Amino acid sequence: MDKLKPMAMEQWLRDLPLAPKSKTHVRGIMHLVFKCAERWGIVELGKNPVSLVRVKNGSKRLKRPRVLDVDEFFELLKHLGEPYRTMVMVAQCLGLRVSEILGLQWGDFNFEDRSVLVQRSVVGGRVDDVKTEYSRDDVPLDARLAEVLLQWRSATVFPRDEDWLFANPVTGRPYHQESLQKSQIKRAAKLAGLGEDIGWHTFRHSYRSWLDETGAPMKVQQELMRHASIQTTMNVYGRAMTETKRHANSQVVGLVFGPNSQELPADAATATVQ
Repeated sequence: MDKLKPMAMEQWLRDLPLAPKSKTHVRGIMHLVFKCAERWGIVELGKNPVSLVRVKNGSKRLKRPRVLDVDEFFELLKHLGEPYRTMVMVAQCLGLRVSEILGLQWGDFNFEDRSVLVQRSVVGGRVDDVKTEYSRDDVPLDARLAEVLLQWRSATVFPRDEDWLFANPVTGRPYHQESLQKSQIKRAAKLAGLGEDIGWHTFRHSYRSWLDETGAPMKVQQELMRHASIQTTMNVYGRAMTETKRHANSQVVGLVFGPNSQELPADAATATVQ
């Protein structure tokens, strides 16, 4: 390890068949490895070669993320059956990552308090923790979305608290996101004439864009997206009020359910449960 040089490592990274952002992640892991090597005396203190390694365009995306407008979203929904339609409704109403959607269990929902705790993810069938500590959080559950979920709960063969919200009916386990994206999302997008650049993360980008359209304060957007930070200075302002977050989220849900939809009273979801 003490023989590795910055330029050689930089060339190695440059030759990897990865996107610049992924190369930046690899660089970050390597930097951590060499910090441990410094601590253990394998590398001289202050001689971490990765500190001098640069990744060209490491902070830039190769292509601009696709964002759906309301009409495009509705057109996509027309070509989805259950449970995929409800999965997409959850994605667009809550802005969750697909791994977090697949990791939801019925016990994570508090229909009386109108909230859901995001606390695990599922990738490739493997259950794991959420992406970051900031990702683990309660998010507001609008009564209209709660009603849709309760209808799905009454239809599924896996309605217990410990069951997965979207379980494969054959195995009782969560679906694999890659197969869902190919067989459902991209298929529906093609039928809707939306092109081939639609994926699960499209809904998260769209959620963020729709929050902007509602005029939600940036701090509220940060917390609803469960990001560590949008701007570092924003962290000093503290957490947004729950009702402010709930109002901003409900406006996005209103776009999902259409212009004739009205927000249900707070006790509507509770009444449905009972």
